[in-house]
Amino acid sequence: MEITLIEGDITEQRVDAIVNAANSSLLGGGGVDGAIHRRGGPAILAECRALRASKYGRGLPTGQAVATTAGNLPARWVVHTVGPVFSAGEDRSGLLRDCYANSLRVADELGASTVAFPLISAGIYGWPVDDAVRQALSVLRAATPATVSEVRLVLFGADTHATAREVFDAA
Repeated sequence: MEITLIEGDITEQRVDAIVNAANSSLLGGGGVDGAIHRRGGPAILAECRALRASKYGRGLPTGQAVATTAGNLPARWVVHTVGPVFSAGEDRSGLLRDCYANSLRVADELGASTVAFPLISAGIYGWPVDDAVRQALSVLRAATPATVSEVRLVLFGADTHATAREVFDAA
């Protein structure tokens, strides 16, 4: 599986599946989640509401993943996952790795060949960018999905991309 780093807007990626760094409500929010819901339109929200009304009444648990339509996005599906909030006093890195592993599994089950990931938990959830990249790469480089052949790690901003590039090249 090829892994590439891209500086840009995840909502502009022409891929089979875009991963959403969602909040547990699945009903939109800020950052990547808000951007995906705004650009994807009401079809994503409608499917998220249906998921909340059926299987995820209490919300999507941290580290888990679920798919919906991509609505107006240039993708077929959105895979929603809830990243952990960073804590200096508690190791939550396993939950962060679960986000990548479970999202990749869901995308693979859908038959996706190309997947775009944001840097999960590195925004408002406060995860240090360098470690967030290390956690993502530890999962993605070890993965052997059946259908996914390309993963893009889409990084928002030049500084985030530069840090990710350093970690990517060093690992």
